[in-house]
Amino acid sequence: MIVGVFYCCMKRLQYLDGYNLSLSTLMVKKHSPFSLLPEAETAYQNWRSWKLSVYPKQASEILVAINDPFSLSSEERDLINQCFLRANMAVYTINNVSDFANKKIVQTLGKEFGLLRLDNNLGADDDSITSLQVIAGGQKQGYIPYSDKKLSWHTDGYYNHAQEQIRGIILHCVNPAAEGGENALLDHEMMYIHLRDLDPAYISALMKPEVLTIPANVENGTEIRGAQTGPVFSIDTETGALHMRYSARKRNIIWTDDAVTTAAVSAIDDFLASDSPWILRHRLEPGQGLVCNNVLHNRTSFKNGAGSEHQRLIYRGRYYDRLAGTYFNDTAKAMSS
Repeated sequence: MIVGVFYCCMKRLQYLDGYNLSLSTLMVKKHSPFSLLPEAETAYQNWRSWKLSVYPKQASEILVAINDPFSLSSEERDLINQCFLRANMAVYTINNVSDFANKKIVQTLGKEFGLLRLDNNLGADDDSITSLQVIAGGQKQGYIPYSDKKLSWHTDGYYNHAQEQIRGIILHCVNPAAEGGENALLDHEMMYIHLRDLDPAYISALMKPEVLTIPANVENGTEIRGAQTGPVFSIDTETGALHMRYSARKRNIIWTDDAVTTAAVSAIDDFLASDSPWILRHRLEPGQGLVCNNVLHNRTSFKNGAGSEHQRLIYRGRYYDRLAGTYFNDTAKAMSS
């Protein structure tokens, strides 16, 4: 079996902690289930069958209770890592810590799971962690994440340049809103399966380096960020993992103007608007947090209440790193076990 050969090769060469760059191109082309080469079809079918068999059927399957975010037990760590392998995400629930506003929770859990390089984005606080809450004025006004409006489907940092792609995210809930604010979550690998099963040409179009452009961000005549062009799907050469860059926004976005790309984008939109059981839905409660490999997600609109405990506050950490233990050779190991 191709996956087995791949894993044995990786184990023999002692690259279980990540891809060796000199070998990455060969490995990806010949063994990656995300390759469209004919010789990779068996690898895709094997991986597809495994993925469908382990993917959660409901959000409760990715919830893991933890007692102390500053000192995870081996059992807690293992349960979270299992969720990562199954769905590229997990939601922790802290049981025994009362100060959910402590940002060190995000920093500590990030380091625990290999998320080290924070993205100091435009709206981030001084510590590079962003406080997502309703902002009435200032520079953040007008940006949907800092409002109570619904946030459409996206992966984070789709406007970042290629060297600063967001691969890992933590969303930590300090306070939920009085009403609303639910997230829908979809592992991007499941979207890949859906589109490839519909038509492999969709994947080919979405892997083209010029398929998606986010125009420059200009405020008051000043360019804050230049235009960014890149693929939707890509295979990370260091990890062999699938990465997705996407936004459902209809304004300030440019797609390649051809029939296949148009059909592929329409297929994405249709699937995200469906009631597919692959789409997991969860409203973060105080002390809960999503840790993920930048999966597709959205947020419903919400209403804050009168008390501070009903003023929605989410800490967001965006990372250039992928979660440790979720490289493709880790998946291959899980498939062979």
